[in-house]
Amino acid sequence: MQIDIVSVFPEYFDVTGLSLLGKAQENGLVTIHAHNLRDWTHDVHHSVDDTPVGGGAGMVMKPEVWGRCLDDLLKVPDGSALQQPTTDQTADTADAEERKEARKSSGDESYGIASEADSSADNHEAGAAKPVLIFPNPSAPLFTQADATELSRAKRLVFGCGRYEGYDARIPDYYRNQGIDVREYSIGDYVLNGGEVAVSVMLEAITRLLPGFMGNPESIVQESYTGDEPLLEYRQYTRPTTWRGMAVPEILTSGDHGKVDRFRRDEAIRRTSRIRPDLIARLDCSALDKQDRRLLEDLGWDMQETHPRPLDQPSGRSTLKRSDNQRAVR
Repeated sequence: MQIDIVSVFPEYFDVTGLSLLGKAQENGLVTIHAHNLRDWTHDVHHSVDDTPVGGGAGMVMKPEVWGRCLDDLLKVPDGSALQQPTTDQTADTADAEERKEARKSSGDESYGIASEADSSADNHEAGAAKPVLIFPNPSAPLFTQADATELSRAKRLVFGCGRYEGYDARIPDYYRNQGIDVREYSIGDYVLNGGEVAVSVMLEAITRLLPGFMGNPESIVQESYTGDEPLLEYRQYTRPTTWRGMAVPEILTSGDHGKVDRFRRDEAIRRTSRIRPDLIARLDCSALDKQDRRLLEDLGWDMQETHPRPLDQPSGRSTLKRSDNQRAVR
């Protein structure tokens, strides 16, 4: 996988040479290049921002500088030679992105690289070879484990790190209209000074899923948000089995692997029900075993419908929300 990162602070990403990500680069599994956005400026002060059109506080990153940079990295012809999209075309592109995110939020996986791969291996190879342009954005959908899994199949990722009040909104619209797969993501319901931290989070979440990245591939199989049933992971313990008067659950030292698996499964369900009930509400009741269903009923879930429903919630209505809303960070 080839990864390019554009930032006004490219040295921030020196840390990518450490730990497993550093080893992955040494082994040729992934290449990471951090680029200084100011290298594409032409003025004495290397300016990358200007005041907001319409007034307001702060500064907005200029489309001219980003355009020159991304044209070079994505091998897009000079925009002056291309037919520019109309306002209606730009709106249609934005609407299409919103519809895709709505399908994603509803659990419909028929979007993106991953779902294209399900239909045809050839289509997967062709789609995955195209670069994906990614911006952290304070008004974008939440970045999830499903997104990380999908993007781990791409051949090339280009990240753009915003600063100040963000980047000119025409930048992602323009590259979508040039046929580039453009994504904008949040990493949580809080605000940062710039996109570098958010890109670092997404970078690690994506690259650790590459085949050969982890020393033990089994370590990423049973994790929070992973698999067909994205439950939170059970709690982990190590030796000594008693520490400062606190003992690990006795069943974990029993040697009975079946009971250990059941204990961990039950704990994952309990934790998810308490912390992320929205994940429980997405489960397929028909795919759960008898003990799963019994436990969820004890926890206050109605298991008689397609998906679990809180007993205090009227049938056919869904009022559960994820604890993280669909906002983003720069």
